[in-house]
Amino acid sequence: MRAMILAAGRGERLRPLTNTVPKPLFEVDGKPLIERHLEKLAQAGFREIIINLAYLGDMIRDTLGKGSAWNVNIHYCQEPPGALGTGGGIQQALPLLGATPFAVINGDVFTDYPLARLRAIKCNYAHLVLIPNPEHNKNGDFALQAGRIDPAGQPRYTFSGIGVYHPRLFESSLPGRFSVVPVLIAAATAKKVTGEIYHGNWHDIGTKERLDTLRGR
Repeated sequence: MRAMILAAGRGERLRPLTNTVPKPLFEVDGKPLIERHLEKLAQAGFREIIINLAYLGDMIRDTLGKGSAWNVNIHYCQEPPGALGTGGGIQQALPLLGATPFAVINGDVFTDYPLARLRAIKCNYAHLVLIPNPEHNKNGDFALQAGRIDPAGQPRYTFSGIGVYHPRLFESSLPGRFSVVPVLIAAATAKKVTGEIYHGNWHDIGTKERLDTLRGR
């Protein structure tokens, strides 16, 4: 199984910090978030890693190189200025991801989720890792009913940015900029998306306040 780290975002809510450093290179305890992902992916047995790049992407490429420091092979997928969004970025990378299910993790989260678990998931469309709702997303994103994602049910949980996708999830999507969320909602409404709830450590560094909280934990 291959894995993709989403690393092309601009990080508008983190300006001015992101004026000079892309979010995935923000350090927590002296180590960039994206390097932590590479370490955990390598430990979980992933060897082929795809990383999409846009804003300040050269900094990420220069920092990580080809992945030899983690015993992985990194393949970069360059996006146009402004990036393609989570859905468009994944779709553009599909030739690198192959014809079988692949793991995806957001480049701006900090978590101890056991990524090796993703390799055992039987995925026909998508499988999402949900977490209990954090303070910044109290209303949640999805419910989980009998192991399947329900966009309209209760109680609701927050999508962690970690999942497994099958390429067929994007077979009706047109190239260009779009979010993966509407694609997931459509598939989940058709009862094609499975999921799980993870109760371990997870942080989204989408704002300076959340980044400061994580660094001071």
